[in-house]
Amino acid sequence: MNPDTPLQLLGGLTAREFLRDYWQKKPLLVRQAIPDFQSPIDADELAGLALEEEVESRLVIENGERPWELRRGPFAEDEFSKLPERDWTLLVQAVDQFVPEVAELLEQFRFLPSWRIDDVMISFAAPGGNVGPHFDNYDVFLLQGQGKRNWKVGQMCDSDSPLMQHADLRILAEFEETESWVLEPGDMLYLPPRLAHYGIAVNDCMTYSVGFRAPSAAEVLTHFTDFLSQFLPDEERYTDADAQPAIDPHQIQRDALDRLKSLLAEHMSDERLLLTWFGQFMTEPRYPELVAGPEALEEEDLLDSLEQGAVLIRNPSARLAWSEVDEDLLLFASGQSRLLPGKLRELLKMICAADALHVDNLGPWLADDDGRGLLCELIKQGSLGFADE
Repeated sequence: MNPDTPLQLLGGLTAREFLRDYWQKKPLLVRQAIPDFQSPIDADELAGLALEEEVESRLVIENGERPWELRRGPFAEDEFSKLPERDWTLLVQAVDQFVPEVAELLEQFRFLPSWRIDDVMISFAAPGGNVGPHFDNYDVFLLQGQGKRNWKVGQMCDSDSPLMQHADLRILAEFEETESWVLEPGDMLYLPPRLAHYGIAVNDCMTYSVGFRAPSAAEVLTHFTDFLSQFLPDEERYTDADAQPAIDPHQIQRDALDRLKSLLAEHMSDERLLLTWFGQFMTEPRYPELVAGPEALEEEDLLDSLEQGAVLIRNPSARLAWSEVDEDLLLFASGQSRLLPGKLRELLKMICAADALHVDNLGPWLADDDGRGLLCELIKQGSLGFADE
């Protein structure tokens, strides 16, 4: 994608202009970001997903059995018929992994790294429905899919911002409105991290939320050091072979801290291990149980199937990315990584981007041992699968 091409999704801004002026800085309202948008899923279908065990869903009822009552799915079918006429919201996570037409919306956001995109959450709200004023620690695009919603934005927040006392919902105790807009189908609002916002349904409405993965510093340090520790032998420890005689045996001297910093820096600065961990972490699927392939697959069976017209597609729950390591390549697939020769660059790009893989576009890669082996491994891992399965 040319970063200097004006995009209708961004109101005529180029990707470069949007990233420079708005991304993680300030909100952007785009009227008719997707003109004449028709939601590929209706309220009944969304409610049907909320009945499924493997789907993460929530109901927020402003005036339920207690203020801001939160119920977690899966729900029984008759539960929806017992809801009040107004002031409630159903939220369903990762709808893109269950409805291909919703997943197609993500193609509109390819000016951003695909490994940063988390999922598409869809909310349905009865009139007055909302989840209270709150803030997120990640970027989000809010696309109106049906009906009207009044969006208000307020102050920038942080961990010190006062919250209402609630066991599950992070509702702001104070909301300082600065702007508000009523969004209709096809309108979209971009919000940077930590900006307070408050969306209230004007009538029955549906909103698509495209959220982005943003690991916290605590997550990075915790998960990376756990990953790193797998590669460190037990005998590698703090040492002080050059220590000077202790003047006060109870004092921790500065030179001890310098040795400790050196020990940490030696391993924390290993760029290859950091890249491997980061790629695996950012491609971990939301629902790992949905990423599963056959226990075994022979290359000959793969070739026979493709030659007979079989088509390979990505598992909707799989996440793929790749990077360079000197002359080689690292493929990250659903939380796993694999080092590959540089000659497979175009194959990796096609696996990550193509809608379908078949004998015509795979072409010479089927005659390459490394190429065939990679396809087989991705099928066995579950990141790729046959279209008719």
